[in-house]
Amino acid sequence: MVMELHQLRYLVAVAEEGGFTRAAAREHVAQPGISAQIARLERELGQVLFDRSARGVRLTAAGEAVLPHARAALAAVAAVRETADELAGLVRGRVSVGMVRGGGVVDLPGLLGEFHRAHPGVEIRLVEAATDALLDGLRTHDLDLAWVGRDGEAPADLEVDVVLDVPLVAALPPGSPLGDTVTAAELAEHPVIALPVGAGVRAALDRAAADAGVVLRPALEAGSPPVLIDLARQGLGVAVVPAPAVAGRDDVRVAALVPEVRARIDLARRRDAPLGPAARALLARAREWT
Repeated sequence: MVMELHQLRYLVAVAEEGGFTRAAAREHVAQPGISAQIARLERELGQVLFDRSARGVRLTAAGEAVLPHARAALAAVAAVRETADELAGLVRGRVSVGMVRGGGVVDLPGLLGEFHRAHPGVEIRLVEAATDALLDGLRTHDLDLAWVGRDGEAPADLEVDVVLDVPLVAALPPGSPLGDTVTAAELAEHPVIALPVGAGVRAALDRAAADAGVVLRPALEAGSPPVLIDLARQGLGVAVVPAPAVAGRDDVRVAALVPEVRARIDLARRRDAPLGPAARALLARAREWT
């Protein structure tokens, strides 16, 4: 017995559409062709699969029994094709990712390096920009994934994984009169060193200042938290950075911001478009990354 996939596909189509004419339209073939193939399948199986009458077409008991297996066979073939496409995508794929400015507390180089070693055929494109620009990149399909800063609720049109949710701290210059806690009002009385506008940390800091009724005008800006800390060590001002940036650094005195100000970084992607194989693989690895 030789059974062909298109015969199983036609069997499913006729069963779901309730007739040969509608099934032919769905499969984009001539109706006599579908009828002939179903008749051939019935001969090969030795069973009548459809009851054809003036009232329409319906499955016989044999047809009802065979239909689930036909669907399973077609699903298995689709899975084989999907797996092959996945492998091809990971061999010849491309993934475009974005990182918010000042997001250096996320070990993106380590993540991308490990991903590259696992999938050397995938071309990786990396863009560093402000959060608003990265969100635009996601919405215009220029980016597949982006690590973005968040100050408030996540955009409704994006799916996000929270990557970082930590308090901000102040790295104090030598001899600073500030104590172990610092308010936004106190920061406004000192030279401030901050990440540039567009960084999620900067947005959180500016929001805290606005809530306190003060305006911070940073004397110095830099795109990397470690650089901000080094500038503070040189006595150039008070650096505001995410708490993980000062972990293990005993060369600088640190004060907590009060009320607490938190910085958030999300790994974002579009809700309305599926990710390609390479981007899906990177997303899966990013979720495991620590």
